[in-house]
Amino acid sequence: MTCTPALAQSQQAPSERSADGRRIFMPADFERFAPKTALDMVRQIPGFSIDEVEERRGLGQGGSNVLVNGQRFAGKSNDIVAELSRISATRVVRIELVDGATLNIPGLSGQVVNIIAEIGGVSGQFSWNPRIRFKRTPPQLLDAEVSITGKTGKLGYTFSLSNVSRRDGNAGLERVLDASGTLTEQRYEDYTVNRDRPRIAASLKYDADNGATGNLNLSYERYWGRANEDSDGQLIRDRDFYETEKEYNYELGGDYEFPLGGGRLKLIGLRRFEHSPFFTRALLFYEDGRPDEGTRQRRRADETETILRSEYGWHGGGADWQISLEGALNKLDNEVRLESLNANGVFDPVPLPGANSEVREKRAESAISYGRPLTPTLTLQASLGGEYSQITQSGPNGLTRSFIRPKGYVSLAWKANPRLDISARIEREVGQLDFFDFVASTDISAGNQNAANPNLVPQQSWNLSLEATQDLAAWGSLNIRGFINFVSDIVDQIPIGATGEAPGNLDSARVWGVALDSTLKLDPLGWSGAKLDAKVSLQKSSVADPLTGDKRRISEDFVREIDIALRHDIPRSNWAYGASYFEFREAREVRLGEIQRPLAKPGDLGIFVENKDVLGMTARLGLYNLLGTDESLERTVYVNRRTGPVRFVEDRHRDFGPILAIDLSGSF
Repeated sequence: MTCTPALAQSQQAPSERSADGRRIFMPADFERFAPKTALDMVRQIPGFSIDEVEERRGLGQGGSNVLVNGQRFAGKSNDIVAELSRISATRVVRIELVDGATLNIPGLSGQVVNIIAEIGGVSGQFSWNPRIRFKRTPPQLLDAEVSITGKTGKLGYTFSLSNVSRRDGNAGLERVLDASGTLTEQRYEDYTVNRDRPRIAASLKYDADNGATGNLNLSYERYWGRANEDSDGQLIRDRDFYETEKEYNYELGGDYEFPLGGGRLKLIGLRRFEHSPFFTRALLFYEDGRPDEGTRQRRRADETETILRSEYGWHGGGADWQISLEGALNKLDNEVRLESLNANGVFDPVPLPGANSEVREKRAESAISYGRPLTPTLTLQASLGGEYSQITQSGPNGLTRSFIRPKGYVSLAWKANPRLDISARIEREVGQLDFFDFVASTDISAGNQNAANPNLVPQQSWNLSLEATQDLAAWGSLNIRGFINFVSDIVDQIPIGATGEAPGNLDSARVWGVALDSTLKLDPLGWSGAKLDAKVSLQKSSVADPLTGDKRRISEDFVREIDIALRHDIPRSNWAYGASYFEFREAREVRLGEIQRPLAKPGDLGIFVENKDVLGMTARLGLYNLLGTDESLERTVYVNRRTGPVRFVEDRHRDFGPILAIDLSGSF
């Protein structure tokens, strides 16, 4: 094991700035944190947060706001956080913080981190992250990862074995009220969730003498998930809900980039497959002796994605150019068997029209991108392109439809002064349809159903954003971003027939908000080694309800997130401690026949203590959920539509107690 003790440095060294305005962090800037990995370093960059790539079909431009040696992460399903945790801190030469619009990578804007690392020899990383809830669930002991990274000759490699494990649950009372507010049922509910996601992955990188580079990524993953809910009440003696999924998936992808003419050509290929069998069952046993009721569903969903992409970039006329072309074949094969328990205790088949269906997509997109400095302090990046999509759905109501959508963006990065960066961006974005929205589905737990809707079209939007980053020198850093999106053909619930509903398109919607990401160092106040990180995001939306015509938030839209963390690294020691608070809110789920809103309050308050040299490892002990989060749900179900009378109201309150967290990480 290797150890980087944090004994000498009492405060973080100030970062440097390069001639082109990049903010440079050297390994000494992170010495007091005794980082084991590149991830440990990036997490301590003032006012910066890693943006995970939104899961969507295709590759496209841009990607995460983290680069390694000036390159995007190869592959698609790579977890950026996991990839950074596999790069040893001893391999990091420096870290650059720069506005993405100043780079020659189309699609990037705002703050971007570029990690300059040297990979040589063999090094390994490991982590173990058990969690113990004081109530409800067994301990979570299998969350861990081990990886080996090295280079032999011109071939670099990384092999990893990991498991994402969860042992969650809650319990508490649920009340059922009629339309007049009279209590009709009270029951005690106990809910547990067990999930494990073991994964084996390998990445190979080859650097040729002629400047060509190649990457190959392979991964195979299993997923076992099980959820149980047991409910004991006054009228319903017992409600037994059970759900399980046994998935496997794999990904094979690679790219090869080489000099061609006056530029470089990059060829990318990817194949991804996911097989997901589900089983869900809900049984009701009544106290008054009436016949038992029950529903069960078996569903198999196979998803396939095949992508070929090419990018050719060159420098000419004082600008960076790139032409890209991408083609993809995507498929969902969905098969459902729904059954209902009859009075004789036998499960009979229940028709679910539109559930057994295959959805196929042929998609192509192309773009030309242009970037150049307009002045020594102002940089322009622009892209113009289009997307073609042909979607075919099988079945009696299946359709074949084609769409052509323009897309592109213009972004400006302005260095207003040596410590202030401002960027602006306007983008025409084309959304992607969820293939599961095309097919009929049943939520057995909630007792509702979506009809099939083959008439969905992709939503589009005009997105405007303005972002500013202020370097506060010894005080830290402040980043603030505001945005507004004008959306057309937004996907929400729409009426189907007299009583049915399904995901469909509404004419328009607006989404706007602001996000703040800041680091305040407390050294200037005399508290050496202490800092306060604050991330606050607020968002609001507006859409016309398809039933009433009234304006409301988009169903299940993000509302706000607050993440505040205080950390003190005690000077001339290996000890650190701190506290954190996290809060998340989302809008109500609005269906045509019901409204529900989950709410976790008052928020998660936690404390931790950390030692950076326990036999060469970093060890952290934390205690979270100290405020006793109440996971509540209020659900109003109507007789028919929301414009009619109320059928019943469910009012649920559950808790799960404090959580003891242990994190061990190290190198070898």
